[in-house]
Amino acid sequence: MYYYGGEPGIGKSTLILQICDKVKGEGKVLYVSGEESAEQIKMRADRLGINNDDILFLGETDIDIVNQTIIDIQPKLVIIDSIQTMYSEEISAAAGSVSQVREITSQVMRVCKSRAITTIIIGHVTKEGNIAGPRVLEHMVDTVLYLEGERYFSYRILRGVKNRFGSTNEIGMFEMKEEGMCEITNPSDILISEREDNPSGSCIVSSMEGTRPILVELQALTSQTIFGYPKRTANGVDYNRLALLIAVLEKKAGMMLGSQDVYLNVVGGIRLNEPSIDLGIIMATASSFKNKPIPKDMVIMGEVGLTGEIRRINLIEKRLKEAEKLGFKSCMIPESNKKDLKDKYKLDIITIGNVNEAIKKALN
Repeated sequence: MYYYGGEPGIGKSTLILQICDKVKGEGKVLYVSGEESAEQIKMRADRLGINNDDILFLGETDIDIVNQTIIDIQPKLVIIDSIQTMYSEEISAAAGSVSQVREITSQVMRVCKSRAITTIIIGHVTKEGNIAGPRVLEHMVDTVLYLEGERYFSYRILRGVKNRFGSTNEIGMFEMKEEGMCEITNPSDILISEREDNPSGSCIVSSMEGTRPILVELQALTSQTIFGYPKRTANGVDYNRLALLIAVLEKKAGMMLGSQDVYLNVVGGIRLNEPSIDLGIIMATASSFKNKPIPKDMVIMGEVGLTGEIRRINLIEKRLKEAEKLGFKSCMIPESNKKDLKDKYKLDIITIGNVNEAIKKALN
């Protein structure tokens, strides 16, 4: 059993319909919808070019009727969209409440697991990005998947946060187009494809998404504040991490950013959480403040400590091979990672030990 979540409008139902089309010839698919009518699902299926006569639709929210239909049809795949709209008459609480969601999931699990039926439960997420409902839901299902991305950008990441029968170190990256979700086989090339000139405040960083290295452009802008309190805005990275790294720049590199507004953006609308982008944030901010561009063909990676030291990162060789494949000429890495390098690279590998050293080598 799979739990599949994401924000409204992110493309959950679109991707699910495409999955239903991919299992054509494997058996019947039962699509249970408590949110959309058959006409709405049909319109989306026609737009996506879905051509699978084995897809059966059930517009129902009563879980007893849903379970009986599953038993009668014996489908190969069941889709429930969404679990928060289903209800059981045995429970007095409203649909979508903690008790309803827990009990309904338990009932569906008993029916489907006893008949070896693959089931995908679509669910809502909270504003923090977590499953809407009881946390026990994550323990009940076999796999938890999240579809992430900014709804006004076209890129989406399907991330596994739990997998009882496999690894969670893989992601799927898609672009939302008119014909549906299209797989991106080379995310790095897409995310840096529009970087033509070489302005100050821009740099390329390497982030690991699962076991896949992705090169992404970071952009920073510093400007004189017109208020008494400087503004910090982070889009795509953690705000507190940005504030911490600005403090490191002020204390260890002597950059007086107390009178500067600082804005940081991850190009493409994706979100990065890995510590290896720390040095990229530092360098992009310093580049904008000094109004000096970082070399266009340089990739920057490294975790920054509170004392200004550059700490080692993992999977360094995968990152370097990705940068080399995309035609970059140089790469700035932590000095402590140098001993991990076994292969020879065409890249000019620049090792640094602290923030000041990095600024001198990249911005002079």
